[in-house]
Amino acid sequence: MMIKELAEKNKDYIIKIRRELHMNPGLSWEEFEASKIIKRELEKMGIPFKECAGTGVVVDIKGENEGKCVLLRADMDALPVRECTEVDYKSQKDGVMHACGHDGHVAQLLGAVKILNENRDKIKGIVRCVFQPAEEIGQGADKMIEEGVLEGVDGAFAIHLWSDVPVGKVSVEAGPRMASADNFEIKIIGKGGHGSLPQQCVDPVVTASAFVVNLQSLVSRETNPNESLVITVGKLQAGTTANVIPGYAVVEGTARCFNPELRKDIPKKIERILKGTAEMYRAEYEMKYMFYPAPVINDEKCAGIAKESVRKLLGENGFYSLEKLTTAEDFSAYSTKVPGVLAFVGVKNPDKQCIYPHHHAKFNMDEDGFVIGTALYVQYALDFLNN
Repeated sequence: MMIKELAEKNKDYIIKIRRELHMNPGLSWEEFEASKIIKRELEKMGIPFKECAGTGVVVDIKGENEGKCVLLRADMDALPVRECTEVDYKSQKDGVMHACGHDGHVAQLLGAVKILNENRDKIKGIVRCVFQPAEEIGQGADKMIEEGVLEGVDGAFAIHLWSDVPVGKVSVEAGPRMASADNFEIKIIGKGGHGSLPQQCVDPVVTASAFVVNLQSLVSRETNPNESLVITVGKLQAGTTANVIPGYAVVEGTARCFNPELRKDIPKKIERILKGTAEMYRAEYEMKYMFYPAPVINDEKCAGIAKESVRKLLGENGFYSLEKLTTAEDFSAYSTKVPGVLAFVGVKNPDKQCIYPHHHAKFNMDEDGFVIGTALYVQYALDFLNN
């Protein structure tokens, strides 16, 4: 039987698991229900597993023949979003929702585990299936790696169900796919006083405002126009009332790009602009810069294998061209250490009202896409190990 037919045969199982997960979401590091469901299903299949990184679960499916090891990853955390859909399987936890598709990721990978376990004779090597916590805060992959999930691994593969890709289509392009996502926290320290006597003060609000404006030149005048760089200030906070100049202001933001070399220089450039602006207005500053997920860059050879996998499952009409995204994914923690590829599997379908973007309170997915996701996990694993 073909891989897609095996996935289709398990469609009801995959959807049932996804809906149970959707009703029982957990925030990052609190994916207790998801972890229980995964372990329950693995026990039913008679498959041994290892707990990892708190709520994470790792399964090794060993083939009958020796070979390489490929890692398949699914993330499992939800978001602090109050669900506004009317589906029967709506979240049972107020203010927490699977608004990014991770419930589908877990269900797909469980479906793949089921198929792979029943077809060990077709596996040349080891398929390591990783159910990972805390992707939404960019911490889970690092913790899993710290606890050894990459030991002996030759390549990594992950799927992100994607709301901008039509159901029945898959994007597996080589090269940059998702951006890095680093944050900065800045405290601009002035000298407070009466709003009517600015000459007695050092105004952190004016300093912060000038800094935010000056910061834009880093993108427009210091970065090659052919490079992608986004710097966004999402928080600017100061003061308590209209007629008081405060003692300090807080500026927080994010920097995103695809070029690892450019990424390394961003903190120095931000601090240079910050230092110059602070000196101009006689203020002082404190700055923290946090490196979070690196860019996801699909390995060319792995992307080629993935394209062949998609072609086997869906034919030439199954491909979708998706531009690189300035959103982030901590799958990069794996793919910077071993060759890897992240695939985007379509779940958009206007006929089913599956039209809302990720992280939206009405986000939902066409469940027909899950069959493709399960099949792709299996097909890629077999193709990678046999390549």
